Amino acid sequence: MTSNPNDSQTALYHDRPFVLDLFINSAIVAIPEPALDLVGAFLPALLTAVLIQPDPVRVVDSGTVDILRGALSNITYNKNIAKIVESLNVTEIRADLIYLSGEEPGSSIMSRNSMSSGALAAANWLQEQFEGYGASCEQIGFRDGWAPNVICDYPGTDNSTGVIILGAHYDSRGRPFPDRAPGADDDGSGTAHLLAIARGIKNHNVQFKSNVRIAAFAGEEQGLVGSRAYAKYLRAQDANVTLMIQADMLAYHDPSEPMQLGQPDRYALPEANQLIANVSRLYAPELTLGWTDGCCTDHQSFTEQGFPATSVFERGLDGGDIVDPMYHTSYDLVDRPGVDLEQLRSISKVVFAALLHVSGYELGSSKLE
Repeated sequence: MTSNPNDSQTALYHDRPFVLDLFINSAIVAIPEPALDLVGAFLPALLTAVLIQPDPVRVVDSGTVDILRGALSNITYNKNIAKIVESLNVTEIRADLIYLSGEEPGSSIMSRNSMSSGALAAANWLQEQFEGYGASCEQIGFRDGWAPNVICDYPGTDNSTGVIILGAHYDSRGRPFPDRAPGADDDGSGTAHLLAIARGIKNHNVQFKSNVRIAAFAGEEQGLVGSRAYAKYLRAQDANVTLMIQADMLAYHDPSEPMQLGQPDRYALPEANQLIANVSRLYAPELTLGWTDGCCTDHQSFTEQGFPATSVFERGLDGGDIVDPMYHTSYDLVDRPGVDLEQLRSISKVVFAALLHVSGYELGSSKLE
């Protein structure tokens, strides 16, 4: 873990790392801000850096919660939504994923560490892809020398200020070779799910009633740095975020277990979790639902700022622990045992269907329920 450099206790040790407290499976460590970029290179694979947020977590506005409760009360199976989400294609998902992981011969992305040239190349490639699917994109920097967040918008037709955000982080970690950080599962899989949904929007000429935003974050592996900067920016703008859904690690599947969808047991709005659960049962009954106590990913940044948020994960059995043996290593590749692109597709169907239900939509000029 890392603590905020503005915290008074951390400031006492501003020039060097310092252990503030030890626990059985974790520690609180003060790290000078310039050293954040080194965290991923030296942490063991199974340890994750999480920045401690010194500010109090904001409460979600009751009106926003009511919007989600209204959506929940009206969710029933919709054959048009089913048709749209069933069109998601594993072959296309795989093509995106092997490009991001550097397994595609035409890809030059050997690492997506937030401070690498590969991450910058990935940001440019992602913007090009999303814009090709009809979104309007920009790259928003948050720290000198780091890859930017890639933020892409689909304007709604109802002229409201409300926005639904789908997120994933495109940066990665790799050990024992920091220069080879393919991050196929963590979190190329979540990023590929964003691309699959964007492609579905384009292929079906979906026009959303609410504003929809796709956010590919950098800096997650150093402690949610990119998403925290962006969520704070949105709070400062008093943005009207209706829902935020983060996807992190969707593709690994232990062959001895069923395909799964794990939901967070913390930092998530209960109504948002219930929405995902209900939609999953309607459009992806092949998934076994469960809870994960895995911590943390970028939805936490939005929860801290009082925005309604949740996440989707690849495992929900036995506490939803991470079972991918190549997590945070240089061997997190697509073409290896256990990577299940059908599971990735199924979770993508759930997120896409949830988006369509909450936003409302039209297909071309035909208004649908």
